[in-house]
Amino acid sequence: MDPLKTEIVVLGAGPGGYAAAFYAADREKKVILVDEGRRLGGVCLNRGCIPSKALLHATHLIREAKASSQHGITFGDPRIDLEQMRSWKESVLDKLGQGLGGLAQKRGVEVLQGRGHFEDSQTLRVETPAGQKFINYETAIIAVGSKAAMPAAFDLGNPRVMTSTEALELEEVPDELLVVGGGYIGMELGTVYATLGSKVTLVELLDSILLGADADMVRPVMRYAQEAFKEVRLKTKVLKMATSGKQIKVTMESDKQRIEELYDRVLVCVGRAPNCKDLGLQNTKVQMDDRGFVKVNAQQRTADPAIYAIGDVVGGALLAHKATKEGRVAVEVITGEASSFQDVVIPAVIFTDPEVAWCGLTETEAKEKGIAVEVAKFPWAASGRAMTLDRTDGVTKLIIEPETERILGVGIVGAGAGELISEGVLAVEMGATARDLAGCVHPHPTLSETLMECAEVFYGYPTHTFVRKKTGSLLRKAAG
Repeated sequence: MDPLKTEIVVLGAGPGGYAAAFYAADREKKVILVDEGRRLGGVCLNRGCIPSKALLHATHLIREAKASSQHGITFGDPRIDLEQMRSWKESVLDKLGQGLGGLAQKRGVEVLQGRGHFEDSQTLRVETPAGQKFINYETAIIAVGSKAAMPAAFDLGNPRVMTSTEALELEEVPDELLVVGGGYIGMELGTVYATLGSKVTLVELLDSILLGADADMVRPVMRYAQEAFKEVRLKTKVLKMATSGKQIKVTMESDKQRIEELYDRVLVCVGRAPNCKDLGLQNTKVQMDDRGFVKVNAQQRTADPAIYAIGDVVGGALLAHKATKEGRVAVEVITGEASSFQDVVIPAVIFTDPEVAWCGLTETEAKEKGIAVEVAKFPWAASGRAMTLDRTDGVTKLIIEPETERILGVGIVGAGAGELISEGVLAVEMGATARDLAGCVHPHPTLSETLMECAEVFYGYPTHTFVRKKTGSLLRKAAG
């Protein structure tokens, strides 16, 4: 059988892969997109961001209905139909997947379902349902993503020990659920199951949840978790697990005390691992680091001149939108542009209750790096819109360079923080100053006003709260 020939082959159809394939096609390149899944979208669409946000939205309605009694509106107890919920979630994924398939077709991107394996630096073998196919390409982009990590000590071969992939299938609502790991996945899915009725115990090895977020951004989420979950245990290590009838016996250590408990299910959320095994990379010049991630430079080039890599497989922030940007950088470099993934502002959003979002320099990073900054904060208790939403638990803050007054970072915790952070991204990316932000008229009453008033806090003249200029409890200077 004669091999297929193409200018660019993209291996992996997640947000980085399909974005790269579409962008390359828009630049009049012949593209073949290879993916194992029956539906385009990769982990994000099929087993990650999209299904988790669908379930978070569904369960948010339950929390809102319960809280509405304070506003004079009382609903009865919800009746949860897991089959219908799963069906609705799958319908969302199908619509998105079909949309991506249609976009590929309109752009002339050939989609090949199957597992790719590099025979050499110019040839990809694809194991398709119809048999082997070979692709000769000029350039390849690896975008195969990552998978949930499962430590060997926890891998019992028992379906009651889940990763996020299985948890999103929503097979049942366990009475007692243990969540191992207080990162964003553990906190988001813990929130879903707690709202559905599980008694959730969350354990985290470190002394705080949501590593990477500043402590003041984490506090409102921790308060919610302590109310919604059965228990949150920090500085707790899970030692081992074992099957015990229809439950899982878990041995852990906390405050030097050994604890043994039984759980109906365990959700393990201790990180993600790159999908780099069995790709045939040893047949190319591609190099890996000691953690199994593909090494790339700022142009997304690997050590093999014919192969680029993007997204989770190259490490760093394992975020869909980072992969998308890296995909565009790779295509621009391939097509002869001077492009690089340097000094790119990548926002982070955690869809807990309340949401947490940040971009640019955090206060913690400033202290660690010895960077002198000023921090301005605006409490949502002073926001009229937050009051009407009964969500005054939020805070907006700016990290500002003292000499230039340039905004170096933005942090937001509160309802809809993920929808608000993009203004912060624009401010940091464009080098805006606090005065630029303070001078931009924001609509009233909105949560977006908290960004404007936070900038006004920096100068000492916010309308809806009071601070003394450059002093006071809402503004402090942190010198490294």
